[in-house]
Amino acid sequence: MLDIALIRRDPERVRRALARRGLDPSVVGELLRCDEEYRSALTAVERAKAEKNRLSAAIGQANDKAVAARELRPQIEALSQQIATLEERARMLSPSEEASPTRTMLEQLPNLLDDSVPDGADEADNVEIRRGGTPAEFDFAPKPHWEIGERLGILDFVRAGKLSGSRFAVLAGAGARLARALAAYFLDRAHGRGYVEIAPPLLVSKATMWSTGQLSKFADDMFEDRDAGLFLIPTAEVPLTALRSGEILESQDLPLKYVAYTPCFRKEAGAAGKDTRGLMRQHQFEKVELVWLTTPETSFETLETLTHDAESLLAELELPYRVVALCAGDTGFNAAKTYDLEVWIPSSGSFREISSCSNCTDFQARRASIRFRREPGAKPEFVHTLNGSGLAIGRTLIAILENYQNRDGSITVPEVLRPFAGASHITG
Repeated sequence: MLDIALIRRDPERVRRALARRGLDPSVVGELLRCDEEYRSALTAVERAKAEKNRLSAAIGQANDKAVAARELRPQIEALSQQIATLEERARMLSPSEEASPTRTMLEQLPNLLDDSVPDGADEADNVEIRRGGTPAEFDFAPKPHWEIGERLGILDFVRAGKLSGSRFAVLAGAGARLARALAAYFLDRAHGRGYVEIAPPLLVSKATMWSTGQLSKFADDMFEDRDAGLFLIPTAEVPLTALRSGEILESQDLPLKYVAYTPCFRKEAGAAGKDTRGLMRQHQFEKVELVWLTTPETSFETLETLTHDAESLLAELELPYRVVALCAGDTGFNAAKTYDLEVWIPSSGSFREISSCSNCTDFQARRASIRFRREPGAKPEFVHTLNGSGLAIGRTLIAILENYQNRDGSITVPEVLRPFAGASHITG
């Protein structure tokens, strides 16, 4: 959530950021009008209280207090009623009041874009930063991963449909082991880079979802148990970021680096008709997530480090990939800047997203109230939060099956995975 003080101080910056995202900047004016009404109500409360105190003091200082009380008491009572009305009005407009129009508009504002984010309306305007590896040239017609997996008996979409419906998959035998090997490999590399592994709950409260910016913006994409008041996590970013919510950290505690391997659950409500075959868009999928909490002055440098941590996994797996800077119109609600890692998928003849690495600045920390002190006794400041997939298991599995397929139908297991997978080939 944006700081209301920043919006008061520099509304034009907020308007420009909204316009760059392709959003209507007029909400800033509406928000400021509500905020001015709120602050006017607070001022009126203070004036009325001051007048009430003056009249009460006048009674105490009068020679004939009884007469003064009879004359001034009706004014004091009227002021008391006025104060109560004004205080209720201020409360209803307060940025901290959950149902206030001020709060509602604040919650709908996305994060401010960093100046380095390229202009553009959608993914067609994203900017390629660099590439790694070269797509293989096959001497046979390469097959899509769902055909490969079904033929090898390691992917079963029919029986998954029998169990759960569409957009689910069963991994069997070497497929299940390869997915587990990927998770172990990704976690092992994260440990080597100083990340602390967390095994978080997969069900979280509405407050936790809100604190990380998932609600109410993405409510339609979440699986919710309304009776329990809990949501299945759409990504481990949610519990990892909120892990220190409501806390004040010391500067020597930062940065905090967390990693978690979890299932993730999404309705994919906005993806109707897209990627209906295979593993690309599933209601349930697994992912290794990387999250940082750090100081404001280091967060953009940290974004480069986080992106490198995820990128290095693709390089070590020898998968062709590219790093893309998302343009303004394609940058997510919570993010000030995002790099996407895209891996080459032969069946589509294109690069597809496998990780998004984002600097959310203080946007999530303000919602979650995660702060730090630079020194003992110093005023607490909000941390900056960052997150990125390191990596999505299903999409990495797609990339391996398609990029490492052989003419005889077998799959070569990437060399770095062999100690985890226990095999050099998958032959069915």
